[in-house]
Amino acid sequence: QVHLVESGGGLVQAGGSLRLSCAASGSFFRLYAMGWYRQAPGKERELVARITSDGSTNYADSVKGRFAISRDNAKNTVYLQMNSLKPEDTAVYYCNALLYGAFYWGQGTQVTVSS
Repeated sequence: QVHLVESGGGLVQAGGSLRLSCAASGSFFRLYAMGWYRQAPGKERELVARITSDGSTNYADSVKGRFAISRDNAKNTVYLQMNSLKPEDTAVYYCNALLYGAFYWGQGTQVTVSS
């Protein structure tokens, strides 16, 4: 079982920045593929960014050039740096871990971007 705890959400004005953190339990964090997803009201959950165990990353087109995902294996933590935020980035952001075919989710953190 992998336990994930997100933090760093909040209210920010358009054009501002936030950094989300996700702390993971377990001794094998370096093997996890980690991702950030988001879900806006009335919409399906969507992938925002993902980072593999070897550090490869990919992003949703809507956030390319604005968001950056990174990981610190020594701290069992994955980050999402969000810059140039837009009102349409408003959503609950969820951390996700994938290990040996099993998915794990955090409880989510709210990000609200005001115009």
